[in-house]
Amino acid sequence: MANPILVTGAAGRVGAVGRTVTELLLKQGKAVRAMVRTEDERAQALRGLGAEVVVGNLLDLDSMHRVITGCETMYFGMSVSDAYLAATVNAAAVAKHHGVKAFINMSQMTVSQMSITETTPSPQHKLHWLAEQALNWSGLPVVHVRPTVFLEGFFLTLTPDSVRESNQIRLPFGEGKTSPVAAEDVARVIAALLANPQPHIGKIYHLTGPQSENMHFFAREYSKALGRTITFQDIPVEPWRDELLKRGFPVHLVNHLAAMGDLHRAGRFNRTSDDVLALTGQRPLSVQEFVRMNAAAFTAAAKAKEA
Repeated sequence: MANPILVTGAAGRVGAVGRTVTELLLKQGKAVRAMVRTEDERAQALRGLGAEVVVGNLLDLDSMHRVITGCETMYFGMSVSDAYLAATVNAAAVAKHHGVKAFINMSQMTVSQMSITETTPSPQHKLHWLAEQALNWSGLPVVHVRPTVFLEGFFLTLTPDSVRESNQIRLPFGEGKTSPVAAEDVARVIAALLANPQPHIGKIYHLTGPQSENMHFFAREYSKALGRTITFQDIPVEPWRDELLKRGFPVHLVNHLAAMGDLHRAGRFNRTSDDVLALTGQRPLSVQEFVRMNAAAFTAAAKAKEA
């Protein structure tokens, strides 16, 4: 049997990158080792799809040996965390020990605007930049994948409440343009790289949606998708940050999101790339298509029925 492809973070919810990568590779007939943090129904679902499921912790040396042994190709991805750099280096050290031949690293597009003298206020951006440096120094055969802001993040997690309640998108983006990308599109790119990594070793890919526009444009896209008028209401970053903390978001994550708000206001997310289309042969999902697919989340009547 062929060496399994390792996918970390495979137990994410439906629509999460690791889970979707696992599903895509299994559909292609690839052997997949899916790393999960805990043994639960999501792990069982992955087994049901045909994955070899291994429970492990990215920060634990012994479990990473168990997870990586026998894998020549692997995907490393981790959610926003103050332990991100330690986890990356731990995984990289074990991967190098076992002679991994392709290490696909999930990074962030803002890293492309950073250097030894330029950073951002986001603690997570700094950790991603340092992680890329460490991976490059490691000598591992690395491919860096740098997506921009995820549709599932700001747009599906942080805008539905105000859209349902007041037909408003309330975000601290000012007049800044942005080009959000869907996790599904990022997963399709990663699956393509894992299926045939060698031509891509040493390369960096930037992943965006199909268009970079300001939030007034995207409010009109919401309107078309939902069949009612949605407007954009710019809000100050600090009160928004305070509200996220009240909602129980971790401080490290909130500091990252607040920094992304400031960077949007400064025009730092105004960027586009054709890498999704070039690597997968399929154009990335637009905001209008994404909102239409998730219309129930933005519709009060549908939410009431769920309750």
